[in-house]
Amino acid sequence: MAKRTKQPSLNYGEQTATVESPVECLGMTFPNDKARRAHFTDLLREKLKEPAFRKIEGFPIGDDEDILALSDPPYYTACPNPFIDDILSVWTKAHGQRSNTTSATPLPPFASDITEGKGEHFYNVHTYHTKVPYRAIARFLLHYTQPGDIVLDPFCGTGMMGLALQACTDLAFINELSPQLSNQQLGQRLALLVDLAPAATHIAANYNAGCDDESFENECSRIMDEFRAECGWMFTTDDPTSKKSAPVDYYVWSDVFACPDCGHHIAFWDEGVDEETGHKTADKDMRCPSCSSVNNRDNYIRVVETYFDDLLQATATKQKEKLALVVYRIGKEVRQKEPDKADLDILDRIAKERIPHSVPVLRMMHTDKASWGDMHRAGYHLGITHFHQFYYRRSLRAVAWLWWRVNKSPAHLRSRLRWWLQSVGVGQTRLNRYFASSYSQVNRYLKGFLYIAQVRSEVAPWYSLKGKITKMSRSRSGNSPVAISTSSATQLLLPDDSVDYIFTDPPFGGNIIYSELNFMWEAWFGVFTNQSSEAIISKSQDKRLAEYHDLMSSAFKEAYRVLKPGRWMTVEFHNSHNAVWMSIQVALEQAGFVVGDVRVFDKKQLTMKQQTAAGAVQKDLIISAYKPDVALEERIRLKAGSEEVAWDFVRHHLTHLPVISVKGDKVEILAERQQHMLFDRMVAFHVQRGCAVPLSASEFYLGIKQRLSEREGMYFLPEQATVFDQGRLEAKGVEQLELFVNDEKSAIQWVRRQLSDKAQKYKELQPEYMREAQRVWEKHEQPLELRTILEQNFVEEKDGLWRVPDPRKGVDLEQIRHRALMKEFQQYLDSKGKLKVVRTEALRAGFKEYWQKKDYTTIVEMAKRIPEAVILEDQALLMYLDNASLLKGG
Repeated sequence: MAKRTKQPSLNYGEQTATVESPVECLGMTFPNDKARRAHFTDLLREKLKEPAFRKIEGFPIGDDEDILALSDPPYYTACPNPFIDDILSVWTKAHGQRSNTTSATPLPPFASDITEGKGEHFYNVHTYHTKVPYRAIARFLLHYTQPGDIVLDPFCGTGMMGLALQACTDLAFINELSPQLSNQQLGQRLALLVDLAPAATHIAANYNAGCDDESFENECSRIMDEFRAECGWMFTTDDPTSKKSAPVDYYVWSDVFACPDCGHHIAFWDEGVDEETGHKTADKDMRCPSCSSVNNRDNYIRVVETYFDDLLQATATKQKEKLALVVYRIGKEVRQKEPDKADLDILDRIAKERIPHSVPVLRMMHTDKASWGDMHRAGYHLGITHFHQFYYRRSLRAVAWLWWRVNKSPAHLRSRLRWWLQSVGVGQTRLNRYFASSYSQVNRYLKGFLYIAQVRSEVAPWYSLKGKITKMSRSRSGNSPVAISTSSATQLLLPDDSVDYIFTDPPFGGNIIYSELNFMWEAWFGVFTNQSSEAIISKSQDKRLAEYHDLMSSAFKEAYRVLKPGRWMTVEFHNSHNAVWMSIQVALEQAGFVVGDVRVFDKKQLTMKQQTAAGAVQKDLIISAYKPDVALEERIRLKAGSEEVAWDFVRHHLTHLPVISVKGDKVEILAERQQHMLFDRMVAFHVQRGCAVPLSASEFYLGIKQRLSEREGMYFLPEQATVFDQGRLEAKGVEQLELFVNDEKSAIQWVRRQLSDKAQKYKELQPEYMREAQRVWEKHEQPLELRTILEQNFVEEKDGLWRVPDPRKGVDLEQIRHRALMKEFQQYLDSKGKLKVVRTEALRAGFKEYWQKKDYTTIVEMAKRIPEAVILEDQALLMYLDNASLLKGG
């Protein structure tokens, strides 16, 4: 994309040449990189003046000059990237454009569970709230893409896909991951990275930009030397032994509480902390040194003090705190002491002096509400209404100096230097917890939270920044270009059918409040996340699961639009809430995608929420979904609602599923190849396209046995069955899927499994059914007796034995069941008011019936009368409702 006459370019994805050498970018040649930057910055400046441009969804909050200062066009813009078309044009001209995949040779999904740890140098250069190891992403890139392809991540975060892309130009790296792909897969791909958060795209840009390592390291050293000369006095202490002045590594601060009995002030450090670890003591009781009373530490009262905030020019309140410990160096020796008068005098001087450099004086989340966001807590955020109040006065002054100095550095180094400051920015606030058991006090904040602990460490800038210099100058670089846009995934600035592959790690409902966490970085940038497009469940933003679902559905529709037919999207997902999981699946189907496989992704190292939250999922899921071929879409357009198209879809879908998967020495049962899953996918395919479903479940099950080959309860095309049989002979057995009963549908499957080997009497089944099924009914679900399930789904012989019905006679049995379910649904329609207890299967039957009748109003109105959880936690009901709402017009 960008070339120099002798050395690779400075631009994203490429190594750095000298600053003064000629550079070619987007078909234009510039005398040096400064001229390249000036040219594209001027173009971006003019673009920012266009009102329509600023109305693009997800446009960040910020002034033009702040956006320009953060950007490095054309490859990175801290706003929607207007150069994407030019980048794509130059790329396709140089590499050609792969044609759309046909149904004759479809690519199967990546069908292996992934285990990839986070303890890797490049991964840990800069922290973020969530991050997928780039080595894992590289495995997907090598499977789904070829050199010359265009890949997209619409929720890119820190740009790990771009980093994976650089790795795919490294033969040694490819050989390590997948030696069999090294010959044909080595080469450039173009990455398009999109994220709503300026904080995230800035990290992504620097992860994927080339770096003049020597110049960067030299400038960092100059900055630190100047800081010591001008501000070092704030972080020095007197060593009581040598009587020498010594540089401080960090200070330890403690909250102060009042005894509930006598009101005596007690520093938490003195009574509630284990000196060996720095953690809270195991004993929750604390003795007051004044009155000797013993109380649970939770009963102690926070001490509030009033002070004059000169930045606000107003009186404010805050949690009273005490400087408890000073940790410093004499030569290479680390020493510590209690603060003395000289240490306190430094604090007094800093408090009295004006901060000489600019500080962001901003209300948290730009709101004047007392509770400024989902992460606000009245306890430990006591008195914190503005961004600067998260800082100690000393650290605020120091960080302000550093940002001022970095902004005076040479233009080609500023972005990397801001990245350097950003990497330790949160760790310089009151969020930085203290751990005596570990000497390193850098970035010890609780990831995913804005939590202020009772004991904290205030670090000196040289202590936190020095170790980052060499790490950041040794970041991975390749020669694959990366284009980055700060905008919403709901409005991608890309042509239809232009992307070969998508990998993304979207937000997980309300697990992480990205915009609030990123505010701690973005305040220094002056460019902020636009929350209106943030796909999240948030009380402060008034976004429930329904709003999250709508935003994710819009994002997936955009992904579907830009992805080429026949190509794949991989969605990495982590959530412990079933309703959010259902919402993601329905959003994918509503966009038009068809799910081909779901796998486990183990990142090894758990997040804090995974370690501590009750019921938290400890492994992520990898969803593989494809965009159907043009030919199949054309057939359904011409013959919508016909059985022929239904079976065309099934055959098409089977070609996109793994044929065999061996785990250890056993063959796995592939859930997507089971008949009920194939039926569900067929139904979803028709409903999402506004078509009548041409086959009932029993008709489908009968037809699938006539048309396809069955192996171990899975269905294959004839040629696939041969491949499976060969693999089955080499394995030592078959690993069955675990079946967990959690609703009527799974209860039916459970009974079917019990009767599949042999017919059984009611009295034989009843005890096991009581143990496995009766305990799981949700409070809104009408419990079903085993006999009801048997009578409506199975066949009873004269001797009292129940068996699985013959598929050829299943249609009659299904009609009996359908009539019973519709009778129950009609009772719901005839009743008035809200329904507290319902039979979900009756709702499914009713929604399907009225969908076939094109009576979308009945579906929408019924949904209003049943508990929201019933809809949100059921994939079929949510699918019918979403599509009925669209066709009804509201």
